[in-house]
Amino acid sequence: MAAEILHKIQISTKAWFREDLSNVEEGSFFFNYEITIFNAGHVEVQLLRRYWRVDHLTLGSNVVTGEGVVGEKPVIEPNHSYSYVSGCELYSSMGRMVGYYQFKEVQSGITFTVLIPSFSLIFPSLLN
Repeated sequence: MAAEILHKIQISTKAWFREDLSNVEEGSFFFNYEITIFNAGHVEVQLLRRYWRVDHLTLGSNVVTGEGVVGEKPVIEPNHSYSYVSGCELYSSMGRMVGYYQFKEVQSGITFTVLIPSFSLIFPSLLN
């Protein structure tokens, strides 16, 4: 688990391998990840956009961008958190994800970017 605090927003990550959705023989490794966003500030913030770069060991990278996360643009009150689970398919047994979120302060409309800490995606058999 990694966590980073910027702009009084703390982002924590957790990832796990999904054997039931993967096809290792075909080079498909599926992972779920949970992101928790905690607003340690004094104003409401809204998550507007996401940017992810998914690195596939030796097979390059792909970028995923868009509005909100999992179909939502959550508003997070001070001292509250928002969590969601999503997934990622790798085409190699190891990789990582790194990115950022764009937020806005609800009352002022000021936008800002918060980095998402990089986290690894590793096929469990490689850890033995």
